[in-house]
Parts: sequence; structure tokens; C-alpha cells
Amino acid sequence: MNKRKGMCILMSLVMLISTNVFAAGQQDSATKVDQEKKVQIRLSHTHQADAESSEIHYAATVFKEYVESHSDSLEVQIFAANALGEERAVYEGMQLGGGASAVISGTAILGNFNKKVGVLDLPFLWGGYDHVHAVLDGEVGAVIREELRNDGFEVLAWMDSWGFRNVVTSKKEIKNPSDLKGLKIRTIPTPIYLAAVNAMGANATPMSFGEVYTSMQTGVLDGFEHGASVVKAERFYEVASFISMTRHLFGPLAFVYSSSEWAKLNEEQKEVVKKATEVARDAQREKAPAKEAEGFAFLKDQGMKITEIDTSDFEKAAMGIQDEIASELGATDLLKIIRNAR
Repeated sequence: MNKRKGMCILMSLVMLISTNVFAAGQQDSATKVDQEKKVQIRLSHTHQADAESSEIHYAATVFKEYVESHSDSLEVQIFAANALGEERAVYEGMQLGGGASAVISGTAILGNFNKKVGVLDLPFLWGGYDHVHAVLDGEVGAVIREELRNDGFEVLAWMDSWGFRNVVTSKKEIKNPSDLKGLKIRTIPTPIYLAAVNAMGANATPMSFGEVYTSMQTGVLDGFEHGASVVKAERFYEVASFISMTRHLFGPLAFVYSSSEWAKLNEEQKEVVKKATEVARDAQREKAPAKEAEGFAFLKDQGMKITEIDTSDFEKAAMGIQDEIASELGATDLLKIIRNAR
């Protein structure tokens, strides 16, 4: 091989290596850009990051797993335990196009933005899980979804609380309805929840969820009302001793997306997100009855005393309260549909 031919071969090899290195660099750069361009779905909720005990965090994790395994352009960040702020503030931020992309919450807080939603949280309204599903997956759910769309929210799925809400107290055992009289019982700061607790004779005390533990610990509250799974997830059994089985409220959940953030997704991304909420909904609903029972069993093991009480008088009185509040909400027609579905 002459010297000139050898030089040509050497130059060809150098050019080939340089081309491959350049291509690899371009690929790495493109991969980096693609990662940077991933849409971040910021999912907020109030519960602790405990998927075993919290129906909300469980749904959030199922949603995240589905989205990230079915899309190369979406990524989900879960902000548990009010990491992005208290519920109402987060929803207000969503209306302004900032903060969270989506929230999983009880429907009660949404009554602050659209009053008709309040019909879902009337006392002694629901007959059980099947009743809730039939109503929310049907005409009533569709009407309320459209109402909230006008307020800047997209309801992608209706979900279950893992159990009915009961009265939980720190020092006084509630054996009879009259035992509730005058007790400071924390509830969600909405007119309907306040009316429901007051109707049972208690002194309804509105308070943000994040303040309940400390308020029970210091005696600011005599009690609060919630489901067994939440008492377990939030370790409220450390500051409370008694559960009275009032079953006064159910409190459906909603997976709500910011309308402005929803509009930024392309059609393929929307399909993935919508399917993910449905998968999370179905998985979460399937666990509800067992998780409610599991919650009570766990709390008994922690030393909490669970007492059945006669709520028949409450239930009779609740019919009038339901009629009155539904009329104020402009939701008498929706209440009629809900009752007929029982």
C-alpha cells in the first residue's frame, strides 16, 4: 500500500468516526430535549402519601403509573399532604391557570365554586356504593360536570370515598344522638356540611383538613367527622378514642383537571389521561368496601371504641334539610333523580 492510499484510508476512518460521534451527540441531545419537553401533570391532594390507607393517594398512584407507561410525552408529579397549598387555594390557582394541573378531592369543596355540586353532599342521601355509582355515572354526574366546566374545571372521573363519614371524638363516647349536643365537631368549611353536623345537635366547626390533628391534640376540637380509612391514613387514632357510627355523609370524590391545562394537551395526550382516570376510578372503587372494613378493624386494634347509635331521627329530619338545601342550590330536580335511583 503506497503512502498516499494509506492517508486516504486514514482520513476516511476519521470522517466516519466523527460522523458517528456527531450523530450520537445529536441523538443524546434530541433525547434530552424530548425529556425536557415532557408535559408535567402536577396532581395535588390533601391526604398523606399512603396508598394502602388513602383512597385518594391510591387513585393518584394508579393514575401516574398508567399515564407514564402509556405516554412518552407525559409525566405525573404527585403533591400529597397539601404540598401545593390548601384545597380551596389550589382550586383557585387552577382557575387562574397556575399551580396544580389537577386535583383529586371530595366534591364538597367544589360547592365553593358551583353551588349545584352541593346536592351530592346532602346528609343521609346515599344508600350505598351502587347508588353512588348509578347517579354519578349517569345524568346527575353529567349535569354537574357541565356546570363545573363553566367554572374552569374538567371532571374526568367520579370516585369513591372508602367509607361513609362518622363522628370521631377524643374524650367523650357518643352512645346516643343527644350526646352530640354542643360538641365542637370539625367539618369541611361548606354550608352543607355545617348544616349536616349542626342538624345532629353538634357545634359544627369549619376548619382546613391540615389543622385537624393539632386541633384534636390541643383540645380545640372535641371531634371531627370522616371515614375510617382516612382516620387510619392520617393517624387520627393517636388523638381520638371513639367512633360513633352516624354514617351521616358519604362524600364522593372527583378527579378534576384545570380547563386551561386540559386545553394545552393534544388529543392523544387527552385520551391517555382520560383512560388513566377511568382505570384509577375502577381500581379505587373496587377496593372501597374491603378498605372500609379494613379501616375499622385496624382502628379497633389501635384501641378505638366503635359504637353503633340509632340515627333514625336524624334520617327523618334530614329529608326536610335535603329539600330545603336543594331548593337553595337550584338542584331540586337533581335531588329527585338521586332519590329515585335508590
